[in-house]
Amino acid sequence: MANVDGAWNVVVKSPLGDQQSVFTVASDGSAFTGNMAGAMGSLDVEDGKVDGDKLTWKMNLKVPMPMTLDCEATVSGDAITGSAGAGAFGSFPLSGTRV
Repeated sequence: MANVDGAWNVVVKSPLGDQQSVFTVASDGSAFTGNMAGAMGSLDVEDGKVDGDKLTWKMNLKVPMPMTLDCEATVSGDAITGSAGAGAFGSFPLSGTRV
């Protein structure tokens, strides 16, 4: 099990307010799968990549409008920090702790 694996309680600070969810990560070499499940539903990780303690991935958001989020995060012990990029809407901070 890599240091990035597990479940994370995360918060994305979006224009619609704080979006709380559980982000699950299961790495396999330089790739990972998982999802982010919260009040607005569950989003699957697409094109998940692992580089040491750094994760990059995409998610296809459907609510409140269809868009692809470009995400990145770094794991440091039991903390995760990063961002979710929403194209023309900007980039939103993401942070959390291991469950």
